[in-house]
Amino acid sequence: MAELRLGPVLRYVDDDSATVWVETDGACEARVVCDDGTAAAAASWCVAGHHYALVVLTGLAPGRETGYTVELDGERVWPLPDSPYPPSTVRTRPSGGDGELCVAFGSCRWSAPASEGTDRIGPDALDTLARTYARGSGGRLPDLMLLLGDQVYADETSPATQRWLAARRDLDEPPWTQVADYEEYTRLYAESWLDPGIRWLLSCVPSYMVFDDHDVIDDWNTSQAWLEDIRRQSWWADRVTGGMMSYWVYQHLGNLSPRQLAEDPLYAAVRAAGDGTAELRRFAEGADRDRAGTRWSYRRDIGRVRIVVVDSRSARVLEEGKRAMLDDGEAAWLREQVLKDRDYDHLLVGTSLPWLLPHGIHAAESWDEALCAGVRGPRWARLGERLRRAADMEHWAAFRSSFDTLADLLGEVAGPREDGTPGPATVCVLSGDVHHGYAAQARRRDGAQHPSAGRVFQLTCSPVHNSVPAAMRLGFRVGWSWLGKGVGALLSRHGRLPRLPVAWRRLGGPWFGNQFMTLTVRDRAMHLRLHQVAGDTAGSAKLITPFESTLSGRPSGE
Repeated sequence: MAELRLGPVLRYVDDDSATVWVETDGACEARVVCDDGTAAAAASWCVAGHHYALVVLTGLAPGRETGYTVELDGERVWPLPDSPYPPSTVRTRPSGGDGELCVAFGSCRWSAPASEGTDRIGPDALDTLARTYARGSGGRLPDLMLLLGDQVYADETSPATQRWLAARRDLDEPPWTQVADYEEYTRLYAESWLDPGIRWLLSCVPSYMVFDDHDVIDDWNTSQAWLEDIRRQSWWADRVTGGMMSYWVYQHLGNLSPRQLAEDPLYAAVRAAGDGTAELRRFAEGADRDRAGTRWSYRRDIGRVRIVVVDSRSARVLEEGKRAMLDDGEAAWLREQVLKDRDYDHLLVGTSLPWLLPHGIHAAESWDEALCAGVRGPRWARLGERLRRAADMEHWAAFRSSFDTLADLLGEVAGPREDGTPGPATVCVLSGDVHHGYAAQARRRDGAQHPSAGRVFQLTCSPVHNSVPAAMRLGFRVGWSWLGKGVGALLSRHGRLPRLPVAWRRLGGPWFGNQFMTLTVRDRAMHLRLHQVAGDTAGSAKLITPFESTLSGRPSGE
């Protein structure tokens, strides 16, 4: 009999349907049975010796919460016996999208347990959320989680994973203690998602995900020179192919709606093949070398909230002089998604990398890009490339044309609709990556912002479970200070940078430590909360709220 290896992971949920992902240790039929009598089953499919199923539930009652169990070939395998956590449930949205919506988001979750020496970085914020709720003191769980990158760390493995790797191959040979291929990626996901609290939380709260650099390698796609260097490494092809394959299986599929799954040709081919390894490998190799026909970005409309999650890693154009965070096709897709049918009250744009950085750091990254482009000659260009890699200068600020384009697009979205009625109350860019949190508000410099335009924010939150060196903490603090702004002005002049189209002010932060944020939306009101872990061990950990703010409370007729 097949056994449950990983999951269940609750992914897409709307008012009457849901998808549940599982990994098993053999071929089987996976069945999800709800307490209200709703049930569905799916045959497993195979990739590289691993078996998976994605069960699509339909006909659920809107606005209801129902418990569910998982069976493999008729034998119940979930919930686990003696679990300290409540039963797993599916909570559908109310019909018509009415009601409150709570969105939790964050990034950068290094998953190794404290027993492996990670107690130095403190308890996991999401694990603390699960433990708090299980104790009956956590209130209501979020309605969904946006996990904005670095779900696994392919280049920073735990001691336990390194021991597992050493049993497979010589760690004195490249890629050393980093993962090498698809099989080793499966180990990372198992280590991450088998944590009891995380496993239960993922079984109850719908999750939507996107990759960032550590899902493949630090500073993935920083520059054309970086890409040429990495492609000369003998181990890179297997690494990036394994990363793309595993991302499709473990993260991307769950972002799709039942309709999108039914229309996806790759998903159909993998299931039809029984063993879909060859089909998925061909796709992954093409996705790395030629993005034509590949899109990792996606959109969700939940009531009057629109969520657009953008791939800001693999969609880049890296050629100097043509650098762009998004290629033409991806940029056109983003524009269409945020402007089409603009009858929503709030827009959440998820991008793993912050659009707005601390002022001094923003200026340094734009200056460095100008140097690399040759604005100060070849010697400065060589220095710029070294700085770019050493200091991780590869955020939106380091793709200045894309920064300006996004600023213009967000300003357009925030303005009145075509019929003159007010546009969205808030436009929020949600990001992670930089291992601290902050909230900032933007405004146009040219004075063209309409009086009734919605407010535009950058909300950045990371890590869920990681750390930041003291020197970087100091750098982030200085970056927000008057000194950082002054240095930034000097760098902008030296790099001959054009004037920024927007200005921004910090509303809160920087905050350091393991954390996540929540946005609670009702009608045109939106409330932001920062949730941080207090306590040094899992047993003593609790969540505190050091910052909260009402971002918008304007009525629709204002």
